[in-house]
Amino acid sequence: MPVLQADKVTETLRRGGSARVDADVPARFAPGDRVVTRNINPLGHTRLPRYARGRQGVIDRDHGVFIFPDTHANTGDPKPQHCYSVLFTARELWGADASPRDKIYIDLWDDHLDPADG
Repeated sequence: MPVLQADKVTETLRRGGSARVDADVPARFAPGDRVVTRNINPLGHTRLPRYARGRQGVIDRDHGVFIFPDTHANTGDPKPQHCYSVLFTARELWGADASPRDKIYIDLWDDHLDPADG
């Protein structure tokens, strides 16, 4: 795994933690597509919150191709893929007692998502 050199710290912090990459990776989803998050329980790192696993949402936007942080944190493999802003209703995530007006956006990668049925 590469070591961050002192002269690169400012530049790295300015860019942010997940690096956007210039890779020709086809998008699996488009805005408006209905998706369901995978119900995974990895031993290592994941950016998929436990409260959002196995829940249905809608793709709001495609941010582009980024390093997949789950794989990168566990193995060092960048595994570039699309990152999407996925819209969930509060009731989908927390049940009938949640506000019917509230919505939550979570940034998720291709490996976190499957197409929703019907």
